[in-house]
Amino acid sequence: MSNVIEVKNINKSYGKNKVLNDITFNLKEGELLGLLGPSGCGKTTIIKTLLGITHENSGKRKILGEDKITLDILSQIGYMAQESALYDYLTGRQHLKFFGEIYNIKKDELKKRIADLGELTELTNDLDKKVKNYSGGMKKRLAFAIALVNKPKILILDEPTVGIDPILREKIWVELQDLCKEGTSILITTHVMDEVFKCNSLILMREGNILVQDSPMKVLENVNAKTMEEAFLYYIKGR
Repeated sequence: MSNVIEVKNINKSYGKNKVLNDITFNLKEGELLGLLGPSGCGKTTIIKTLLGITHENSGKRKILGEDKITLDILSQIGYMAQESALYDYLTGRQHLKFFGEIYNIKKDELKKRIADLGELTELTNDLDKKVKNYSGGMKKRLAFAIALVNKPKILILDEPTVGIDPILREKIWVELQDLCKEGTSILITTHVMDEVFKCNSLILMREGNILVQDSPMKVLENVNAKTMEEAFLYYIKGR
């Protein structure tokens, strides 16, 4: 499998505060890669660096073989931030239609896409309500639907399941795994330990450093740990 994202020796500081330290990893085609670590460990900064929202101090990164983040590259990426940037006085359907039109999705195809995404996120009965009347969980679901509207080659999700009920969370993970089988590459951040076992590959992070990178089961087996919490503590203590 080819790499769709390549990150090599990325460093990032804000003043004297170093938030990323020599970060190196690849995301392969059809892979579901999880970034696990506590809040403030650098997960979101990695994503912002990949998307060109912030710039690294040193190091290199490539997306779909390109060094520069162009409009063509961005059109092949679906992105869901921790804090959704939604418009209170637009409906859910209007949001999806707006983003679909940005990606030049044909009218009939977009109509079907919106219907499918409404069903996936269990928002079908709420798509014509204004977002100001949505709960926090509904806003998260809409933001997830928006990230999928263009059927992206790369899906980048920053803690997408926070505030979502367990049944819908499981449904979303099934969809993510199905997308990977179809060739979509997914980078997802989380601090929920049990979610990482649904990923193909896992990176454990702390204080801007990668502690270990392997499959979830290998992370456990390598240190003879029974739980991800136990493995995480082992790597934090430096063996």
